[in-house]
Amino acid sequence: MVILMIINAIYWVLLILFLGRMIVSFARVDPYHPTWGPIARFIYQTTEPMLEPVRRLIPSQGGLDLSPMIILFGIIILRQLLIGILF
Repeated sequence: MVILMIINAIYWVLLILFLGRMIVSFARVDPYHPTWGPIARFIYQTTEPMLEPVRRLIPSQGGLDLSPMIILFGIIILRQLLIGILF
């Protein structure tokens, strides 16, 4: 039961971070804004290490970066596999 809670907590944190990354990238948040700047920098700094390997494998398609969506699908599939294996 505790493992399931940990898996779900990690899943939701990563999901929110990557959805935030997509929103921040579309909204073009000023990194020097006193409120939104630190939030945007935190999101970029925490998600970039996971996105960089995917970007090396799959380049951007006409300026559109698909790596956050690929990571999101991977997170969803990984969660389902872990829950299916463990429970």
